[in-house]
Amino acid sequence: MRAPLWLAAMLLLAGCAAPTVGDYAANRPLLDPGRFFLGQTKAWGIYQDRQGRLLKRFTVDMDGERHGDELVLTERFLYSDGSRQQRVWRLKPIGQGRWRGLADDVEGEAMGETAGNALRWRYTLKLPVEGEEYLVQFDDWMFLQDERSLLNRAVMSKFGFHLGEVTLFFHKPESGS
Repeated sequence: MRAPLWLAAMLLLAGCAAPTVGDYAANRPLLDPGRFFLGQTKAWGIYQDRQGRLLKRFTVDMDGERHGDELVLTERFLYSDGSRQQRVWRLKPIGQGRWRGLADDVEGEAMGETAGNALRWRYTLKLPVEGEEYLVQFDDWMFLQDERSLLNRAVMSKFGFHLGEVTLFFHKPESGS
C-alpha cells in the first residue's frame, strides 16, 4: 500500500525541523546568562565564510555588571588583523526563560530564550564592511558545558541566504583569579 504524496511530504518536512531551545530543557548544568556573564569572561572565536574558509580570528574580554534588573555586558574585541571593536549589551530577563538585549550596533531588540544548558539569541546586527553598513541576521546558539565553559555558534544570513558562521569558546576564570 502506497502512502499518499502529501503524507510523505509531511514526514520529510518533519524530519527537517530545526531544533528549539525546549529540546535542551533536560540538559545540565542550567544556563543562567545573568549569572554566567556576571564579572569577567574571556572568549576566543573565529569567523568562517559560507564555504567554511576561516576569514578572521578574534579574542573578546568581557565585563558583566548588574545595574538593577539589567546585566550590562561590555565586550572588547581584538581581531587577528589588529582591529578592535567594543559592544555594550544591556540584557534584561523578561520572564519564562526569555531575555531582551539592546546594543548600539543591533537593529531593534535581540530576543533570547533559555532552557536547560542552552540559550538562543536572534537579532539583526549593523555590520560595518569597507565603509558601508549592512543589516545581517544572527541566529546565535550558546551551550553551557560546565560552570565555567560555554560554546557558541552563530549563523549569519541576509535575506535568508547563509553568509557565514561565528564560533566562540567562553571561559570564566576561577574564583579569586
